[in-house]
Amino acid sequence: MATITANLPPLLSVHLRKPRLEALGKFPASTIKATDRQVLSVVKATTREGSESSSSLSIIKSVQNAWDKSEDRVGVIGLGFAAIVALWASANLISAIDSLPIIPGLLEFIGILFSLWFTYRYLLFKPNREEFAQLINKYISDIWGQ
Repeated sequence: MATITANLPPLLSVHLRKPRLEALGKFPASTIKATDRQVLSVVKATTREGSESSSSLSIIKSVQNAWDKSEDRVGVIGLGFAAIVALWASANLISAIDSLPIIPGLLEFIGILFSLWFTYRYLLFKPNREEFAQLINKYISDIWGQ
């Protein structure tokens, strides 16, 4: 940052003032003077115990339970490795398709049409949204085996 501001013409250079910490409210904040013209603000992020932490703990516990229930852990690790390889291969395939001249525009048009259809079919009207939520909950329960 210092080299960028040093190379700017005098009219465009930024004169840093002390930061205004009133807007931070109840966050613990402190300032550190880095050089004569730079002041760094450090804000410590704090979390409140609530539904966010309990949901993340429940996800972690469910993953731990699924790992403990699996009998073939080598197979699970192999599936994870295969998923990473498939992700890498699909990324390379997409970049190869993207380099072709006409196909990206066609695929973008198809994607826009599908997005419009999906919005009309599942998101626009309340009964369709409820049906979509039930469908998602059904798939989630099928995946988790509940």
